[in-house]
Amino acid sequence: MSGLRTDVLSELEAEAIWIIREAVAAFARPVLLYSIGKDSTVLLHLVQKAFTPGRIPIPVLHVDTTFKFAEMIRFRDRTARRLDLDLVVHTNLDGLARNVNPFENGPDEYTRVMKTVALRQALDAGGYDVALGGARRDEERSRAKERLFSLRGESHVWDPSAQRPEFFSSVNSRLLPGTSMRSFPLSNWTELDVWRYIQRESLDVVPLYFTADRPTVLRQGRPVVIDDDRFVLAADDEVRMRRVRFRTLGCYPLSAGEESEAASVEDIIAELEHTTTSERSGRLIDGAGASSMERKKLEGYF
Repeated sequence: MSGLRTDVLSELEAEAIWIIREAVAAFARPVLLYSIGKDSTVLLHLVQKAFTPGRIPIPVLHVDTTFKFAEMIRFRDRTARRLDLDLVVHTNLDGLARNVNPFENGPDEYTRVMKTVALRQALDAGGYDVALGGARRDEERSRAKERLFSLRGESHVWDPSAQRPEFFSSVNSRLLPGTSMRSFPLSNWTELDVWRYIQRESLDVVPLYFTADRPTVLRQGRPVVIDDDRFVLAADDEVRMRRVRFRTLGCYPLSAGEESEAASVEDIIAELEHTTTSERSGRLIDGAGASSMERKKLEGYF
């Protein structure tokens, strides 16, 4: 890695650590959102650095829809043990009791109940006033509208027109009753920055990011991995082994992979240096209309 790239990563790291420390100092009940993916892995590492040599001083919240890849859950639990995390796992028990799932209820309603409502439940239950997450501005258009500290109204709804001016030397942490804040320390990072930082810091990530032979069917022309026996096959589905990896991870029925030969961090970086597609092209829930990311964020989605 060139000195220039190292300097960029160091600047991004310093900015993120400042945001993390500011959030923890300025708010009464901070929480770190942990989705188990590459961005969460980097953010967790940065929180470690921010408070070394002590342990991470804030709770780490994972919203478990029960349809995450099994490899993700194993990685989460290993990480929690290794770092002695105060891990809070929350599932929408009402949705679970009603068996809300992406096959029978559809991706939009399933996401609303098991992700959006579940996140609001967890934040309310913990009384958290600021939630730190790994969203980046380059991911998707609605993400680019977020501030480093992004105000949320009652019921955690997001109003882009109500965002405060962004000052880089101080944070307006004043909250009115019923409001809260989201904080995005990785706002100014790119997907490539994340992977270069993973390489620099020798971080472990979920193996699903690396190419392997996996059982798949096609959805919207993209390979979707059959992760367990709950997967509902269509009458014309053809299950095939394909060499696929994931650029973004979520619930396995709604996360499309891509055929690739990138089997290492170095391979991924080389691949990304030439790609022209968005990493979120694999998210089958990010469509237009009622399923759009902006619509979900208005409802309280992260």
